[in-house]
Amino acid sequence: MKSLVALTLALAIVAACNRESPADKGGPAERAGRQVDKAMGKAGEAVEQAGRDMQDSSKGKK
Repeated sequence: MKSLVALTLALAIVAACNRESPADKGGPAERAGRQVDKAMGKAGEAVEQAGRDMQDSSKGKK
């Protein structure tokens, strides 16, 4: 019975420690990193679109 109580208590502590609050969105460096990731994703999409446009124009579609 004591081991069951100890296991339940340990699981509750682990669950409480791993919980991420909505206010905890990382520090300034993490937020800046997410913004850089988003910007690089958009830049990659723009480069891909430019490549498709170049291929289309070389085939006479545009």
